Amino acid sequence: MTEPLGSVPAKFTDLSLSDTMLAALAAAQYLEPTPVQAGLIPKAIAGHDLMGQARTGTGKTAAFAIPILERLRSRKETHGPQALVLVPTRELAVQVRDEFVKLSHGRKVNTVPIYGGKPIRQQIEKLRRGADVIVGTPGRVIDHIQRGTLVLEHIHIVVLDEADRMLDIGFRPDIERILRRVPRERQTLLLSATVPPPVERLAARYMRDHETLNFSPKEVSVDTIDQYYFTVDQHQKFDLLVKLVEREQPRQAIIFCRTKRGTEKVNHLLGRKAQQVACIHGDLQQRVRDRVMAQFREGSIRYLVATDVVGRGIDVSSISHIINYDLPEFCDDYVHRVGRTGRMGREGVAYSFVTPEEGNELTRIEIRINRLLKRDEMAGFEAFQRPRATPVRPAETGEGLPTDGSTAGETPVRKAAPLGRGGRPPRRLRRAL
Repeated sequence: MTEPLGSVPAKFTDLSLSDTMLAALAAAQYLEPTPVQAGLIPKAIAGHDLMGQARTGTGKTAAFAIPILERLRSRKETHGPQALVLVPTRELAVQVRDEFVKLSHGRKVNTVPIYGGKPIRQQIEKLRRGADVIVGTPGRVIDHIQRGTLVLEHIHIVVLDEADRMLDIGFRPDIERILRRVPRERQTLLLSATVPPPVERLAARYMRDHETLNFSPKEVSVDTIDQYYFTVDQHQKFDLLVKLVEREQPRQAIIFCRTKRGTEKVNHLLGRKAQQVACIHGDLQQRVRDRVMAQFREGSIRYLVATDVVGRGIDVSSISHIINYDLPEFCDDYVHRVGRTGRMGREGVAYSFVTPEEGNELTRIEIRINRLLKRDEMAGFEAFQRPRATPVRPAETGEGLPTDGSTAGETPVRKAAPLGRGGRPPRRLRRAL
């Protein structure tokens, strides 16, 4: 079910929160709840199992952190961790821990992040000193369980954050092992940007009479984000990138590449043309990744070249531009890449570089978001080494939605591939779309 926006409280004081929490929210300058927070917090505090569908950038970390902090028992009553938050990436683990620390103002709450890439001995020592909330990646949580350094018998709240992403990258077996180890009489909160069948099956198996709250609008991408594409030959992409950043002068930008090698290459070349450039991908040592993200958050890095390791869950509010140097492999990854800008209602812009062979990939993305990307051109720039026919594009009207005669709520079917020699996707592709 979807919580009617008109019925949700407009102030944190309407959510029956403790004075300590209200003081912490004031100190964090959280003035009023987002729809996700207003919808989830009262039900979570009441102890219900909830599956919340909401894209990143809507305040969902606080939506589960606030009820967890409100429901923690005193250490005199319970010894050991009481809440466990599972996340897909190391960066998200750090971010969620930081949110708990911020919202724990005025309380004696110890939140410990555990994830790979860091010495396990340091984490063992932190756990030994006592932890109320654990935020971790599934693999490292399993490691601590096997070592006996993490005991789950007192856990009464479990959160699966970015559940769809965790399943995408193969964490399902670890998640199920962990859920079988925590007490059955627990509260489970599942947060996900999308709810594909694997997420639904996970919820059905491990949650009790859960309620679904959907805060995702029918149009997937954020309304405040302008989205454009360039057609360009593969070997002309970097020159186009240089022209684009010169034209746009982004406040901060993430440049997404598909591969680690491509990320390194673009970072190296762009570093010769611009200042404040860095890259991040899964092969970097964790201390390097932590340093890069800290510098990006504080603004000393302007251009971050990245793989999809930062495609979800990284909340940096000053990002003004997203550049898809390479189109993502999956449509949902496009949604989450673009969601790095336009955070919490701010304006943002996204550009995608599309080669002539990637017309069908662009079509899939547009069908996924129910919106046509606008074509852009760089004045005086030759995107192709030799002349090519202009790609066939359908008409764009109004808000840029497909004008194929489909009614609201239907999945639009494009009548022409935006790129490609023949101007139409193969018959089998049209059926698949």
